[in-house]
Amino acid sequence: MTKTKIRIGNWFRTVEGENLEIVAYDPEEGVIEVQFYDGTVEEYDLDDWEELEAKPIAPPEDWAGSYDVSSDDYGVDLDRPAGDAHLNPLYKLDEEE
Repeated sequence: MTKTKIRIGNWFRTVEGENLEIVAYDPEEGVIEVQFYDGTVEEYDLDDWEELEAKPIAPPEDWAGSYDVSSDDYGVDLDRPAGDAHLNPLYKLDEEE
């Protein structure tokens, strides 16, 4: 098996189909820390990493999965776009005073 270059920020997929990102690497200690797409953080030594048989992949388009972020965290209501709150001042021209 050819060794894949280990770099922080690289994404991989395990043989079980789980996506993970390398978040820390200490070559002197031979330790790799990864974060799975669901947010779980694990630490592997180089031998355990090789046993994972993880293959490099492109970063997922929805990167927020590992950070457990939703639109509620930003106060966004996707059913009511922000433009609905705007009142057009021209609507009041036809009103009688």
